[in-house]
Order: sequence, then C-alpha cells, then structure tokens
Amino acid sequence: MSNLSHKLRNQFLRANRVRATVTGTADRPRLSVHISNMHVTAQVIDDVAQNTLAYVSTIGAKNASGTMTEMAAWVGAEIAKKAKAKKVSRVVFDRSSRLYHGRVKALADAARNGGLEF
Repeated sequence: MSNLSHKLRNQFLRANRVRATVTGTADRPRLSVHISNMHVTAQVIDDVAQNTLAYVSTIGAKNASGTMTEMAAWVGAEIAKKAKAKKVSRVVFDRSSRLYHGRVKALADAARNGGLEF
C-alpha cells in the first residue's frame, strides 16, 4: 500500500468514526466543517429531515481574507450568525477527519463566541 492510499484510508476511517457518533436532529443539528487547501466551508445540517439550515463558505466571499486560520474564524462567526437567524443555538460539532486543532479550533471558538453552544 502506498503512502498516499494509506493516508487517505486512515482519513476515511477517522471521518466515519466521528460520523458514527455524531448525528444532527431538529433540536440539535450538526455543524459540519470542511477545510481544503484554499477554502473553508461550514454547514448546519438536520440529518433527520435531510435539510441544510445554514451554509457559509470562503468561496467568492470578499470579506474573508488573511491566513487560513483567520478565514476559518470568519466562517465560524458567520455560521453562528446564520444559525441564530434560523433560531438554532445548540449544535453537534462534526470535524470530519480533522483533528480539533488549528483551523478547526479557530472556527469552533468563533462559532462559540457568536452564540452557538456545543
């Protein structure tokens, strides 16, 4: 097994391990985070109704600038505003295959400061 396929397999297993315990309901939807090399995306998802309640991304956003950590913090603050507008205050945090460190932590802290509880 090559290094890349081993790395991708482990990443896939980590994401499934997190998602096995994290599901979003109507009263506590899932805050899903995706971070690529250039952009940060966050969604608030009700898994029972299969509905996205709020969505924020740095793709095409003029307000998002600076380092990737600063952009992640901006996304966290914006997703908190949009979730509050939809009357969502409690969420379950889905970090996917990423560690709770760096950019993911910056997004989570900004969302907590914006009023989300998880």
